[in-house]
Amino acid sequence: MPATKFICPNGDTVNIQDCLNKCQQSCRCMFLPTLRAIAKSLERNLPLPSVTELLNGTRELYLKKTTDYAVDPRNQLYALHGSGVHAINETQTHGNMLAEERIFNSITSGQLDLYGEILTGDDGTLGDLKVTSSYKLMKALGYYKVDVETGEVYKTGAKKGQPKTRKEFRSDGVRHVLDWAIQLNAYRMLLEENGYTVNQMVIQALCRDASLRIASERGITEPLYLIPINKISDRWIKRYLEAKAKRLSDALETNIVPGECSAHECWNGRKCEGYCPVSEQCKKLSATAQPTTIKVA
Repeated sequence: MPATKFICPNGDTVNIQDCLNKCQQSCRCMFLPTLRAIAKSLERNLPLPSVTELLNGTRELYLKKTTDYAVDPRNQLYALHGSGVHAINETQTHGNMLAEERIFNSITSGQLDLYGEILTGDDGTLGDLKVTSSYKLMKALGYYKVDVETGEVYKTGAKKGQPKTRKEFRSDGVRHVLDWAIQLNAYRMLLEENGYTVNQMVIQALCRDASLRIASERGITEPLYLIPINKISDRWIKRYLEAKAKRLSDALETNIVPGECSAHECWNGRKCEGYCPVSEQCKKLSATAQPTTIKVA
């Protein structure tokens, strides 16, 4: 089920429809049309779990589907920003292009952003639009800092005699794009199952904090980056999605709460501390549930 309540700035919770009908406070926290748009974005009624849903932890997805939970509208604004970017691109697709098409198979579904002649003369390009942070972009691009000696030494102080260094960026690090790669490869497979040819996959990432100092300190100097995504084995993608979908289906059928999310799924615990809308429901569960890991051969 979708979220049923909004969290007000003062910490109170209110039924979403009650909030839209009449604010419980002296003044709304944001414009009513914005709140309506956020409420609409939370509605989801798909017959099968989507690819993006399956990338989340099974426990998180199970709790979202079986419990009432509340969200802070302010935390949904970036998602709303992303929806706006998608809508703008959709209105400009002409000719040999697909945009915002949802495709189903027996396991899952995916709503691809763009497909066709969108980047080069190749009409088999699968594109995905992301609005993300400079931190995530830095990780996705494989940027990292190293200390490089300047040739000088400290002449005084606790570091006297030690070489001076400066920070330099390198761009040959590990690209942390696993979730994006799984998502696009799943979309690729859905397209190919329906007779389309995918020759390349590209992320168009818009940096939402590109003009800030923190972005430049992370090596992000452009507002937009194109990130190519490599092909992953069809067998691996299929087995991964099947395993995640079956785990969710079994939990819903038996009403047995799945094990805790993996370290990757919960961002090593950071997602549980303010980014997961069902974290409170999760914390109330019995501590006897053991974490599980999907193994894909």
